[in-house]
Amino acid sequence: MSSVLHSKVPAARGAGLALASAVLFGLSTPLVQRFGVAIGPFSTAALLYLGAAVVAVLTMKPASQEAALGRRDLPRLVGMAAMGAVLGPVALAWGLQRTSGASASLMLTLEAVFTALLAWVWYGESMDKRVMLAMLLLLAGGATLVLDQGTAGQGATLGLLAVLLATAAWGVDNALSRGVADRDPGQVVGVKSVLGVTATLILAALAGEGLPPWGAALALMAVGATGYGLSLRLYVLAQRAFGASRTGSVYAFAPFAGLLGAFALGNRSLSLMVLVAGVLMVCGVWLHVSESHDHEHGHTALVHEHAHVHGSTDDDGHHDHPHDSLPTGAHSHWHRHEPIRHSHPHVPDAHHLHRH
Repeated sequence: MSSVLHSKVPAARGAGLALASAVLFGLSTPLVQRFGVAIGPFSTAALLYLGAAVVAVLTMKPASQEAALGRRDLPRLVGMAAMGAVLGPVALAWGLQRTSGASASLMLTLEAVFTALLAWVWYGESMDKRVMLAMLLLLAGGATLVLDQGTAGQGATLGLLAVLLATAAWGVDNALSRGVADRDPGQVVGVKSVLGVTATLILAALAGEGLPPWGAALALMAVGATGYGLSLRLYVLAQRAFGASRTGSVYAFAPFAGLLGAFALGNRSLSLMVLVAGVLMVCGVWLHVSESHDHEHGHTALVHEHAHVHGSTDDDGHHDHPHDSLPTGAHSHWHRHEPIRHSHPHVPDAHHLHRH
């Protein structure tokens, strides 16, 4: 039964991981707005990723189960930290203090646009007319939110534009993280978090931000542990399963989780234009997630290292290399893929990055 399901919905596992990641991050947005009141944006970012670092330490796997990070990964990790652990959360924290929580949550949907475009340019992930239409709907939704906030005054507009900057930063972060999706997610989250916390603490000191209250600090760390640490771990695993652009598309559900969270916390700032933007974005996400992709394609010889399971329905017959004693679970080691040409439903995972 599982093999039949996989053949029909090859992205099922990746979509589930991305959706779980999206819900955790989406719910974190209104919580950051609540607990981050009167706390500087640099301090807020530092506390969020300090919580994420705790999750990273608790979820690291031994080298026999997950591929370890190497020195060649450091430049990419520095870029991820600069975009995703410094610029992104700082811009979000600043914007959330100046705009509607509901509008800010919906604006985060545009992260999927930036992620998909960069995945197409950098990795050659497929982007057909259906995907392009989905991106246009998401952009139209974002433009509607900007117009809606324009009626609330300049401060609200600037706040929403800061959230837009955060989505662009996280889009770059997501695209960069595609290159380390086959590494231990615990290590990826840990290194990114440590670099981000170090940078934002220095910036907080230079900006003269005072020490936050202990209660708010602990609350932001808890939000960071789930909405940033655990969410990022699931996001990296989803990218491994079905690529950066598809992960970003499912992740676009995060704002709607945030919208519901903001509503539950008492934010009643929904307007007709916000609802229109929500409909446009839902349509864009549905078009992208429901994409079906199946054609004859070839694989050249490939030697790499990543976690895999022999006999798994997720492998499409790609992991048939021999072992003296066949492992029964997930394991990681260098292995070779022989050239093959076949046809089956697939997504742009690590084994299907061919050009179209």
